[in-house]
Amino acid sequence: MQLRKALVAMIFIGIVHTASIAEAQLYAGVVGGVATLSGDSRSIIGPSSSSSSYDPKNGPAVEVLLGADLTNYLSVQGEYIWNSNTLNLTAASFGNGMQQAYQESRSSSQQSVLGDLLIYFRKRGSRLRPFLSIGTGLVHLSSSQQQIKQFIGTPMLPAQQFSSNMAALHVPVGIDVKLAKGWAFRYSFSETLTGNPISQQLSPQGLHNLQNFQSLFGFVKRF
Repeated sequence: MQLRKALVAMIFIGIVHTASIAEAQLYAGVVGGVATLSGDSRSIIGPSSSSSSYDPKNGPAVEVLLGADLTNYLSVQGEYIWNSNTLNLTAASFGNGMQQAYQESRSSSQQSVLGDLLIYFRKRGSRLRPFLSIGTGLVHLSSSQQQIKQFIGTPMLPAQQFSSNMAALHVPVGIDVKLAKGWAFRYSFSETLTGNPISQQLSPQGLHNLQNFQSLFGFVKRF
């Protein structure tokens, strides 16, 4: 609900600023850094108890972006983001005197195509320009089994390979630091929120959305 309110507020601010749009200034850039996925777990207690979880590891991320400064404080931006993470999946069930369990490692990658609206807090030309952004787009997630580390009984394993296309909510914050000749150093921290095809592979299935946190830094060139 809070994210929806923020999106409505930023769209309203954008409409107000479009009344004073100056000549748009294009920019492009490449940033990279670390992607962190949220984990998930679930336990069911009863005559037949079961639990499952996945534990993601940090991985690399790269973003290629293209945007336009519409006013001193308003910009629009499109980006392609790739990130890769390893996962450890674990599940176990106990019932009727029998135990079934597994632990496996997997590779996971996400490719995102997103569009954002950026609100800057200092006018164009300032040396330091912090910004808040919100946007949406599509994310393609794919995952492949790497190694089964433990296997007891006849547990229900995730598919060896699975993939999913998902709508996403993208919420970055960051800062541009002006350098010479149109160049700027950019740092951003973002959250991309989607459905969770990883949790859907667990038994029992997890209950939470997938959050992809990215800490990125690099350079932007304004033309």
